[in-house]
Formats: sequence, C-alpha cells, structure tokens
Amino acid sequence: MFKNTDFGCDVKTILRNDRTMKTGKDYVGVLRRDREAEIDEFRSQDAHYTFIETVSTKCYRRNPHVFDGEHITITRRADGTLHPNFKPMPVGMSVDNYAFEVYDELRQALKGLVEER
Repeated sequence: MFKNTDFGCDVKTILRNDRTMKTGKDYVGVLRRDREAEIDEFRSQDAHYTFIETVSTKCYRRNPHVFDGEHITITRRADGTLHPNFKPMPVGMSVDNYAFEVYDELRQALKGLVEER
C-alpha cells in the first residue's frame, strides 16, 4: 500500500445522495487527479482532484424468501406483493395428504405475513 498526502489541494465532489459530504460517512466512488500542482515564482496552483460518487451495488436477492417451508416458499416482490411457489411434490405421497399439508403450511405462513382485517 502506498500512502501519500497532498497538502493544499482542491477536491471537487459530485455526489448522488447528499448535497455536501457528511462528516464520518463513507462514500464509494472514483477519485481522479485533474491537474498537477504548479509552483513558480509568481503564482502557485494546487493540485486539483474530482471525486465522483458511484451508485452503490448493494448485494441483495431479487425476490427474497420470506417463508421457506417443506412444500412451499413465499417470496416478496419489489412492489411488496407475496408470491407462493411450490417445491417439487414428494414421490409416493397421496394427493389428498399433499394438498392438506400444502394448505396447512400456506395458512401458517400467511398468518405471520398478512395482517388480519
């Protein structure tokens, strides 16, 4: 790791979320050096940098599971709607028994996710 300190430099910030940088907040982005420091006997120009905040790429699942049971999973879409999804039906299970277990699991899941009216 190389550690450098530039004293008396100008930094122009282009932020996406805040008008000005907040103290103690970390920003993800690109820092570019625009101009070298120039020193001559008549005038002095400091180095100039531009910081551009990039869009944060948060790692999250597209449709997260809000319930994961033995026979079904329920996912929540971006618009807030719930979508039940069936898992593969076990081989050798009777249709009536399977339907009852799916009903019971779906009822149990929705009790915790949907408000009573």
